[in-house]
Amino acid sequence: MKSTVERLSPTRVRINVEVPFDELKSDFDRAYKTIGQQVRVPGFRPGKVPARIIDARLGRGVVLEQVVNDAVPAKYTEAVSAAADLTPIGRPEIEVTEIADGDKLAFHAEVDVRPDITLPDLDSISVSVDDVEVTDEQVDEQLENLRARFGTLTGVDRPAAKDDFVLIDLSATVDGQAVEEAATTGFSYQVGQGGLIDGIDEAIEGLSAGEEKTFTSKLVAGEFADRDAEVTVKVTAVKERQLPEADDEFAQLASEFDTLDELTADLRTRLGRVRKMEQVTQARDKVLEAIVEATEVPLPEGVVKAEVDNAVHDAVHGFDHDEDKFAEFLQTQGRTREEFDTETREAAETSVRTRLVLDALADAEEVSVNDQELTERIIFQAQQYQMPPEEFVQRIQQAGQLGAVYADVRRSKALIVAVRAATVTDAAGEPVDLSDLLGDDTDEQPPAVVEGSVDESAEESADESADTAGTAAGESGEASTSKAPTSA
Repeated sequence: MKSTVERLSPTRVRINVEVPFDELKSDFDRAYKTIGQQVRVPGFRPGKVPARIIDARLGRGVVLEQVVNDAVPAKYTEAVSAAADLTPIGRPEIEVTEIADGDKLAFHAEVDVRPDITLPDLDSISVSVDDVEVTDEQVDEQLENLRARFGTLTGVDRPAAKDDFVLIDLSATVDGQAVEEAATTGFSYQVGQGGLIDGIDEAIEGLSAGEEKTFTSKLVAGEFADRDAEVTVKVTAVKERQLPEADDEFAQLASEFDTLDELTADLRTRLGRVRKMEQVTQARDKVLEAIVEATEVPLPEGVVKAEVDNAVHDAVHGFDHDEDKFAEFLQTQGRTREEFDTETREAAETSVRTRLVLDALADAEEVSVNDQELTERIIFQAQQYQMPPEEFVQRIQQAGQLGAVYADVRRSKALIVAVRAATVTDAAGEPVDLSDLLGDDTDEQPPAVVEGSVDESAEESADESADTAGTAAGESGEASTSKAPTSA
């Protein structure tokens, strides 16, 4: 087989391939066997029909078509492997240019490839992050959250107020017609939490058990979506949450500590860990942004377009691919379709540019991923999807996404290398030591952020960690406040 590579642009090549027919013998054997199993010829068992009979009955063209369909993908892969420094990153567009029976098969394939990228010196990257600061107010908030977990609900004989818990019955009508999906009884609701029906908090506040009120609200789902409905809410019970006193007795009830001071000190320590994790997240995001901004990255149009198409498909899919409904939805958000398309394109370009930079960084730093790291990421993502790891692996293998998971872990590790090399300072300009979370250059696997996403902030992780500080104290006092960020 002969193959040559033409560089069409920094991000696209054409691979020209010629395959002599004597290299296709095994492909012809498979083709005749496959076709022989599909045709019925009197006097021959399925799969035992001679090649000359198949040629006579079906024609040589049918066999050649089968050979081409089987051989071209394999020969394309072989040509890519033979080409030095060539990394395809999209689907190839293959065109068969010549089939000379008995002589050669020729085709060419155009495909997007990873461009050559010159990265900045990592030692030249300098970023500033927020100080690690835990205020008394933040500690008090965590203590209040913990007290709330041990609070009790007690019925009260008074009108409902904000933060009370109420049992309510709901019903709604549109133009006098009852809305069945909006009706419920004995529903428990905390006044002021929102997210149920617009206007319901204002309607409930001031109502006592047995009283009701009707108000107008726009329905957001169901048969009458976007229609004004007359909603009636009836309060059947009002309860207030009574919190335990914040004292030594409470500390013993809610944690392994004997005194409130010890519990408070533990909450402060946990919040300090959360703030430190936020520093890592901030440093990671800023270092990545600095590297991308300092790097010239030619964008492969085919890859960007595929990302845009996927994003648009996902957005319109929720409206049964009805473009008019989707346009109406955008209008309710104060956006036009043109603005949506522009934003989607910009997001796709940013995503592709970031991945290309991180892949180049991983190559430059010779980053590898071992089986343990890949397994840990798979387990983590399986937990995110609430699936058994075995089932999750099976699904990503069927979807051909195992390589994408591997690439994600590799990019995450490459970014950690960059953060280690960069200069990170706090608001006062003092160096920030992140080695307790990032490890040092000798660590194969960083202790705290190996699951860190390169595309999403760990802010969600930090927020949840702060919230779980109280939970951990209430359960065992040993759970870590840092949760692995969502993977990319």
